[in-house]
Amino acid sequence: MYKHPRQEIEAYSLPPFEANSVGNLRYITVHNSLKRYCMLEPSSSSSSSSLVSPAYAVLSNASSAYEDTSGSCVTDDFNDKIKELETVMMGPDSLDLVFDYNDSFDSTSCQETNSWRSTLEAISRRDLRADLVSCAQALSENDLMMAHSMMEKLREMVSVSGEPIQRLGAYLLEGLVAKLASSGISIYKSLNRCPEPASTELLSYMNILYEVCPYFKFGYMSANGGIAEAMKEENRVHIIDFQIGQGSQWVTLIQAFAARPGGPPRIRITGIDDMTSAYARGGGLSIVGNRLAKLANQFNVPFEFNSVSVSASEIKPKDLGVRPGEAVAVNFAFVLHHMPDESVSTENHRDQLLRMVKSLSPKVVTLVEQESNTNTASFFPRFKETMGYYDAMFESIDVTLPRNHKQRINVEQHCLARDVVNIIACEGADRVERHEPLGKWRSRFEMAGFTSYPLSPLVNSTIKSLLRNYSDKYRLEERDGALYLGWMQRDLVASCAWK
Repeated sequence: MYKHPRQEIEAYSLPPFEANSVGNLRYITVHNSLKRYCMLEPSSSSSSSSLVSPAYAVLSNASSAYEDTSGSCVTDDFNDKIKELETVMMGPDSLDLVFDYNDSFDSTSCQETNSWRSTLEAISRRDLRADLVSCAQALSENDLMMAHSMMEKLREMVSVSGEPIQRLGAYLLEGLVAKLASSGISIYKSLNRCPEPASTELLSYMNILYEVCPYFKFGYMSANGGIAEAMKEENRVHIIDFQIGQGSQWVTLIQAFAARPGGPPRIRITGIDDMTSAYARGGGLSIVGNRLAKLANQFNVPFEFNSVSVSASEIKPKDLGVRPGEAVAVNFAFVLHHMPDESVSTENHRDQLLRMVKSLSPKVVTLVEQESNTNTASFFPRFKETMGYYDAMFESIDVTLPRNHKQRINVEQHCLARDVVNIIACEGADRVERHEPLGKWRSRFEMAGFTSYPLSPLVNSTIKSLLRNYSDKYRLEERDGALYLGWMQRDLVASCAWK
């Protein structure tokens, strides 16, 4: 999941929505001698269990402050930590930023006001999903009074420790609040600048998500299957990974090559780093290279590691050091959606990168991406798509991790929520989470000169074996040479290969 490096800023907070006053939305400074906090304070009428639009890790040390309550009743201390966690970080550029809607509301007719009140009364009779959609629709139609008032009601309906939709709703509401205040990028930057968990803690959260849900394993295993199939006759293999992370994807592939009849090939892996992974591992790519080299040595696989410290959008062929006689495999696992396309910049880094990779004459290129359509969608359809996608993901997490489990809160908070806020609240170049469905990726690859490389039936059967370890609500489907992993009726991740 995507994060930016931490930075330092002053912190600000958004005061509570007042029941009798729709206007006067403003930011105020919060000073603390120990930490900087960015929070949305609860209104005095809010119950102890109501939402204060949830936040991010202002509790940099909170993870160790309470015990794992999995399988037991939630303790008072645990509830206190949840209440602390349910805050929102806002980071406007000005201390004196004030939003005052009273002038426009004073002219509202009695008939319009009565209609508005009737709509608010109806909120309690609808479900949370419908309320979130209605709030987003009001915001998209610039009905600020309705959106603001619905947010006040929604605050009492969502919680980071509730049902899956309540937990997701907390982060969706946070994005809506930022959107209303026209501060999407401010809040997103605040999330990156306020205290984060220690690198070892962040890595543990990433590992937990990797284990409790099959999404990453599905992506890595399917990509590895495509590479192994394409390279089965090759003696010199060069794998270029555009977001190598912790390097965990290549452990099983190195082992598979070691068992290849006739002996393993000589393997060279070129890894491109990202800031989140570097922070989580606590150092540069040499850590990954040394770990993989040690593994390869154990299995008697000739191995070489090459690190690239250039961002993926700026990489040139010379940075990758492709050598004559090498069979090249390029891996795009959960990374291409971060590349801005023609809707963001005339440079169109997304298609430019694909054309550059094609110039390397790779034997296989693997693509793994979230099956979601948020790249060029306007705000309202983008909100509905995001809610549908992450609703399924949060439900799948709920099957494995108990709701009162502190690690579940941390995993969702640090690995998923930031993406949700970015998709909803940010626009232009500031929106870095830009997902496309496989149909659109297919068009981009074909325009770059690639042709489909169908995954073998062995990959399909291997993934089916993997899914036996998880809930039977996960489903695997093969369509047009690609594999789709879904939760119930919703496709979540797609994997395919190209040449």
